[in-house]
Formats: sequence, structure tokens, C-alpha cells
Amino acid sequence: MATKIRLQRHGRKAYPFYKIVVADSRAPRDGKFIERIGSYNPNTNPATIDLNFERALYWLNVGAQPTDTARNILSNEGVLMKKHLEGGVKKGAFDEAAAEKKFEEWLKGKKDSVSNTKDKLKKAQEDAHKASLEAEKAANKVKAEAVAEKKAAEAKAKAEAEAEAAGEEVADGNTEAAPAEETPAAE
Repeated sequence: MATKIRLQRHGRKAYPFYKIVVADSRAPRDGKFIERIGSYNPNTNPATIDLNFERALYWLNVGAQPTDTARNILSNEGVLMKKHLEGGVKKGAFDEAAAEKKFEEWLKGKKDSVSNTKDKLKKAQEDAHKASLEAEKAANKVKAEAVAEKKAAEAKAKAEAEAEAAGEEVADGNTEAAPAEETPAAE
């Protein structure tokens, strides 16, 4: 039986989540499988991978062929590197201690690389947040100045209208008062 290490799609529309499974190559993508060895969530940044390292290594050693995406995942997790180093030990190129040391160095470098990537993403997100906050403050300042100018113009117009109305009342009061004064004098 030809076995494959492949992804089995789950999740909802436009939000996939995958199980990493070992299945018969003739089985449907989301159908029957032999063993589930992990999961892969591409929706996070960086992608979240949960893998049973020992079982993945076992299945590779017994001849299971990974698909292209599964091969990339196994490579990123170090399963293929470990298999390669085990092959070197079997051929006598180096001993098991040297292979383990090489694998630990590779794993440490990989973890440092991932942590640097996470730090860069976090810093970029914080910078974008600060920039948007500054842009929002600038926009609010412009709006506040526009509102202040509008209120000042309205207050000025209102004051002019009141002054004009007061001037008309004074003028109306003088014309009304003059005939009233003349009437008593005429009698």
C-alpha cells in the first residue's frame, strides 16, 4: 500500500484549517486516513504548526511520501533534517552524538529565525498602530480647528446681527419717541 503524508482540509469557507495525516494514496482528500500526526493553521502569522515529530519521522522512515506542502511543513519542523542526519549515521559519515549536535544547532537557528520574524511583525504592527494614532490626532486637530473657525464665524455673524438689530431698535425707538413727545406739547 502506498502511503502519503498530506493535508486534510477542515474549517469554513475562506478560513481553512488542516490536519496533517498519513493516508492511503488512493483515499479521498478528506476521507479515511491511517493516522493523524499533526495540524496546520495558515490563518495565523506566522502559521501555527502542531506536529508529532516522532510519528512523522517514523512514517518517513517506513516509506510514506509527503505531498509538496506536507514536505515544506516537515522541512520547516526539522523532520526531514533529522531523517537526513540519521541516514548519515547509518552510512557511517559521523556518529550519533555529532548528528544530534548538528540537529540541535539547526533547531536553535530555526527558533531564533522564527522569534526574529515574530518580533519584526510585532514591531511593524506597533509602528502601524502609532502611525494611525498620529494620523487620527492630526485629523482631529484639523477638525477641531475647522469647528472653532465655524463657531467663531457664527458668533461674529450673530454679534453683527444683534448689533444691527440693536441699531434698528434705537433708530425705531427715536422715531417712535419723537412723535410721542410732540403730541403732548401740541395740546
